[in-house]
Amino acid sequence: MEMVPSEENQLVLKEVENAAEEPRVLCIVQDTTNAKTVNERLTLNLPASTTLSKLFEDVAHKAGYVNGTFDLAWRKTGDMGPLDPSSEMSLTESGFEPGKRNFLQLSDKDGEQPQIASDESGTAGSSGLDDRQERFIGPLPRDCTVGCSSDYSSPSYSYSSILNKSDTGYVGLVNQAMTCYLNSLLQTLFMTPEFRNALYNWEFEESEEDPVTSIPYQLQRLFLLLQTSKKRAIETTDVTRSFGWDSSEAWQQHDVQELCRVMFDALEQKWKQTEQADLINQLYQGKLKDYVRCLECGYESWRIDTYLDIPLVIRPFGASQAYGSVEEALQAFVQPETLDGANQYFCERCKKKCDARKGLRFLHFPYLLTLQLKRFDFDYTTMHRIKLNDRMSFPEELDMGPFIDVEDEKSPQTESCTDSGAENEGSCHSDQMSNDFSADDGVDEGICLDSASSTERVLKPKSSLTFELFSVMVHSGSAAGGHYYACIKSFSDGQWYSFNDQHVSKITQEDIRKTYGGSSGSRGYYSSAFASSTNAYMLIYRLKDPSRNAKYLDCDDFPEHIKHLVQREKESEEQEKRQREIERNTCKIKLFCMHPVKMMAMMENKLEVHKDKTLREATEMAYKLMELDGVVPLDCCRLVKYDEFHEYLERSYEGEDDTPMGLLLGGVKSSYMFDLLLETRRPEQVFQPYKPGEVMVKVHVVDLKTDTVAPPVSIRAYLNQSITEFKQLIAQATELSAETMRVVLERCYNDLRLLYVPNKTLKAEGFFRSNKVFVESSESPDHQVTFTDSLLWKLLDRHGNTIRLFVSLPVQSPGTNRTICQKVGGDPEECSEGSKGNRNSVETILEESTEKLKNLSLQQGSSTSDSQKSSDTSDFEHIESPSPSQEPDSSSVSAVVAVDNRELENRIRVASGGSGGGTYSDPETQFPGEERSDSEVNNDRSTSSVDSDILSSSHSSDTLCNADSGPIQLANGLDSHSITSSRRSKANEGKKETWDTAEEDSGTDSEYDENGKSKAESYYLYFRAEPYAQEDGSGEGGQKCVLVHVDKRITLSAFKQNLEPFVGVTSTQFKVFRVYANNQEFESVRLNETLSSFSDDNKITIRLGRALKKGEYRVKVYQLLVNDAEPCKFLVDTVFAKGMTVKQSKEELMPQLKDQCKLDLNIDKFRLRKKTWKNPGTVFLDYHVYEEDINISSNWEVFLEVLDGPEKMKSMSQLAVLTRRWTPAQMKLEPFQEVVLESSSVEELKEKLSEISGVPLENLEFAKGRGTFPCDISVLEIHQDLDWNPKVSTLNVWPLYICDDGAVVFYRDSTEEPMEQSEDERNELMKRESSRLLKTGHRVSYSPRKEKALKIYLDGGPVKDPGQD
Repeated sequence: MEMVPSEENQLVLKEVENAAEEPRVLCIVQDTTNAKTVNERLTLNLPASTTLSKLFEDVAHKAGYVNGTFDLAWRKTGDMGPLDPSSEMSLTESGFEPGKRNFLQLSDKDGEQPQIASDESGTAGSSGLDDRQERFIGPLPRDCTVGCSSDYSSPSYSYSSILNKSDTGYVGLVNQAMTCYLNSLLQTLFMTPEFRNALYNWEFEESEEDPVTSIPYQLQRLFLLLQTSKKRAIETTDVTRSFGWDSSEAWQQHDVQELCRVMFDALEQKWKQTEQADLINQLYQGKLKDYVRCLECGYESWRIDTYLDIPLVIRPFGASQAYGSVEEALQAFVQPETLDGANQYFCERCKKKCDARKGLRFLHFPYLLTLQLKRFDFDYTTMHRIKLNDRMSFPEELDMGPFIDVEDEKSPQTESCTDSGAENEGSCHSDQMSNDFSADDGVDEGICLDSASSTERVLKPKSSLTFELFSVMVHSGSAAGGHYYACIKSFSDGQWYSFNDQHVSKITQEDIRKTYGGSSGSRGYYSSAFASSTNAYMLIYRLKDPSRNAKYLDCDDFPEHIKHLVQREKESEEQEKRQREIERNTCKIKLFCMHPVKMMAMMENKLEVHKDKTLREATEMAYKLMELDGVVPLDCCRLVKYDEFHEYLERSYEGEDDTPMGLLLGGVKSSYMFDLLLETRRPEQVFQPYKPGEVMVKVHVVDLKTDTVAPPVSIRAYLNQSITEFKQLIAQATELSAETMRVVLERCYNDLRLLYVPNKTLKAEGFFRSNKVFVESSESPDHQVTFTDSLLWKLLDRHGNTIRLFVSLPVQSPGTNRTICQKVGGDPEECSEGSKGNRNSVETILEESTEKLKNLSLQQGSSTSDSQKSSDTSDFEHIESPSPSQEPDSSSVSAVVAVDNRELENRIRVASGGSGGGTYSDPETQFPGEERSDSEVNNDRSTSSVDSDILSSSHSSDTLCNADSGPIQLANGLDSHSITSSRRSKANEGKKETWDTAEEDSGTDSEYDENGKSKAESYYLYFRAEPYAQEDGSGEGGQKCVLVHVDKRITLSAFKQNLEPFVGVTSTQFKVFRVYANNQEFESVRLNETLSSFSDDNKITIRLGRALKKGEYRVKVYQLLVNDAEPCKFLVDTVFAKGMTVKQSKEELMPQLKDQCKLDLNIDKFRLRKKTWKNPGTVFLDYHVYEEDINISSNWEVFLEVLDGPEKMKSMSQLAVLTRRWTPAQMKLEPFQEVVLESSSVEELKEKLSEISGVPLENLEFAKGRGTFPCDISVLEIHQDLDWNPKVSTLNVWPLYICDDGAVVFYRDSTEEPMEQSEDERNELMKRESSRLLKTGHRVSYSPRKEKALKIYLDGGPVKDPGQD
């Protein structure tokens, strides 16, 4: 069968009827290389046999690109690797799915745009590849033949287009994180011909300075890349590294004008003693005169200042209307003010205070004029920084002639002159600018330079002071933060461009006008709040002077040192490109290996191999990667296809040693749906071939005589095999009889299926890639029993539901061991002897088990989660732990073989004698009542801040408690002990486990029914426990652990009763805590719940203490100390009962408080009240009854409050309010005082406050406290921040909502003024308040995080304090 080209230029089969039957692949390609095509789609419907190289040709033809100049990649999230354009693999072999939509993404190759094909190939004709109407959807031509001007002058143009890639020819800058302000300034400097050319003329001397820390050199490199690079955008990390910045600086946004000043200072410092030493001053520095002129005699005192930028006020201080244009703001800048009245000026000539005129005059404008629009201000009403978004227009050409001082600098009237040096260089300081919110008094914001006076310049005539706008730096956002980008005009073609980080696009004059700011409405005071937040922030003009206006240097005109640098950068870029090419052709895939030496553990690594490397070379690389040299010969290793998730060996690669890895793995991808396994064998063994159609089966052999399940043996089978053939295969691997063999398939977790139909295939039985079966072959009568009633089913059911738990036991008194051994039915010495006597047999078992593991074929991929669990369960079903008489750190393994289950049950039954000490076989035997314990032994006080409601929703059966680090010991001399309960009856199968709703009112589950009979189950689940020595040695200090293997369907009640022999007390006298991460503990209290939420190796801690009976609640009691720094102090754990009165609970509390807390209280001198988080609430009266008048819940918390006098609260209609006086004259808060109100009247509250304070009623103002008790607030904020004197008549309405006891109310005398403070006193008070509030955990809102100062370090980085961590 041969392939011939069709009319549609596609390869089709010569036999038309066969071609029609071939499936087709629908490819949908998104072109992301151009803003015009990003929303378009190329659709190709190709035969499945089409090769990848042909796909690239078709896409190139369709899109109008030259083949090989673009990349195609999957658009899926998990697989973004580019496809191989030279691959001859078919689409189906490359992962394309016939009959489905396959989404691809067309992108730039190596950061360069695709090349446009000629007109003949660039326009898609009727190729037949698309079933839609054909049209050209490739990129627009790069020249303006399609009409650039009309395109960009369209009114539908929006700034969203700049988010897509452009074809302007300019290179963008990558935003490191928040460096948009830096990118805007760098692009502006790059587009300034005079600055760029001067930077190129500077030559770096590598012998004198490190290139990494040289700011001019890194700027030079950056500018060269911006001019010559073919990339879409380049990084600025080398430049910021030369600034001495670390990665954290990338996350700090600064002001672009501040950066400009600091960068210029740094460049001047670096350029000392070079030709460029005065470059910044020559280009950007101007001069102005700051003068004061007496209006009586004309005497003028003045000084000359230099400036690098002119700050223009948007809205004058106190004004409601902003300036409308830059010209208006400039006029206001030079408008003098009159000093009169109290602000008169002392004239040196008149020798008295006179009216005077103070102002600024421009003496010289720089070649590059920088105007800063002061959009950031400070609102003294809200005491916050704000951004002024008012409209301010600016012309494209600005005539500065009207603003120049034409008077002689040294007129006869000017007799006083201040030093005319470059004072305050870099910014213009005057009284006109005194309202600048960012006054930098005492703040180091950059490099301090003491430069000499600048050379006097000749003033130019007014006719030459016309400036043209070429850069607008735009800020979008608020005073808290935002985004910068630059609109810059190119002096080469006069076109405006938007430089927005890595995106560069053409814009129009209309887009420039949009940066004026403001809204279409009036220019009123609040117009700024509703205006656009995107507006111009810095404007840069260039003087129109043909004699000085420079052009950009072309590459041919570069100085020699720049040409060398260009060559080095080009070579570096080529090297980077080659490296990317290698990366793009490198297959990266997970590699696994069952290491034969390192404890037979499955090791994982990542294999990175070039697609052209052969399988033999890849195997050698994997061999070295897994460090098998000297362990296994190389010829005893091979790579096979592996599925880690299913633990399935998919196939081996026989005879393909010379096949490239790219073909074997299906191409280069960012992720693969499979893994590789480096398989090893012994020299005498032969590798087993793995065929793609095979399935893996893990076979566990079950022995009913010993009740054990063996570790798995792996075999491979075919899905079309019958059950009879499958049994023969198992018989060969396990040496069992196939005639008596029973095979059970575990289809999913604990779903057991007996395979009894001989001719049924494995596929029909539900076999998949990786399967797990249990086999048993014996002539026991269990074969005749129904499977669900058989011993085999019960053993497997138990095996699937058994988990392993580590239980830490509490400290016990001596002699407990004797009690436990007696419960088991034996003497302590006999227990110990039995352990020793069976030591040899255990060692034999362990040796046999180890030998089996070693003999397992390495290609079977054991040591997985399933096999590990099987091995673990097998171990504990075979073996018991050593007796305590043996040292826990003994190198030899000691254990005892478990006795027959039924015999042990009988021993326990006889020994316990109804005492509740063991596991009972009689269904009618009653369990003793389970009670939740209090904290008599362990007063865990760390739960004071735990909301029980939150906990109950997060942990349905647990209660939070921190881990107790104290040592807990097992009973002295505890012997190894095993309790094995009888198996679950079929009648309980599928029992749904729910919350015990009958006991919800008591907060816990009771083990008794209404008649007092035990609610223990009539079936018994597996439980086996043995002492366990902790590996970390933490148990040596007295704390002992028990390793428990238990059926997780057992209830907590039965679990506790099974633990009784090990704890040494009945289940009513201890509590169970589940240990989570970070040693957090949650108490398990729902006795009727099972252990289904537990998993293997979970940890449990047992604590002593009485549990609760029905109707009882555990309560934590905290003392409320309203005037203490810590108002909430834990006292005791106690128990309240349903129906108990508050007075009775107080009577029960008193002896506990006296004994444990040394509090000897009179019953009438303290009260109990509700505790909600840390807030005091309702006062409980003595006659109130729990559950009737007071709702109570599990893990309840209450406040105990000691009273100064008799109880004032007599009824629930009263309201107890905690009040606190604020005295502004002393800047002080008085202690809390409680006020009891008969109603919710505001007038009554004021009367009570006036009565206790002496403040006249008409002068008294109050406010409700905020936050949690004690509603702390800084004395520096309380006078303004609280809502004083709300206009309400009752307390239970908005904004007060005081409806319950415990609300905090502040009050003050309205006639009292705040204390006058000096700056030092205020700072000292601020420090004290900050320290006080931080100790109480309250926010200090008046001390915000100080912004990090913008600095450029000339020595490579900041000097860190060695004492600082």
